[in-house]
Amino acid sequence: MGFCHWEGDTLVLNVLGRPRAAETRLGQVLGEQLEIHVAEKPVRGRATAHMVRFLAGEFQVEENAIEVVFGVYSVNKQLRITAPKRLPEVIPPPA
Repeated sequence: MGFCHWEGDTLVLNVLGRPRAAETRLGQVLGEQLEIHVAEKPVRGRATAHMVRFLAGEFQVEENAIEVVFGVYSVNKQLRITAPKRLPEVIPPPA
């Protein structure tokens, strides 16, 4: 299944968060996760909230189209992104 898969128009994405980064950016695929560097401290979910705002821009969706399934307070997360309008190069299009 890899680091992501599609359920209809929803992208399910397994993420390895890297808080305290110099800049917020997509990283590389590491096994079953996509690495995402986040320029925020991991305090009370702030890094996850920052990541959601960043990904909303990357996928051209509203923030509420991104659901954190698990991992709000962990570096290991799963996200569901409903109907992304743009796909970063690393994400395969739906079959």
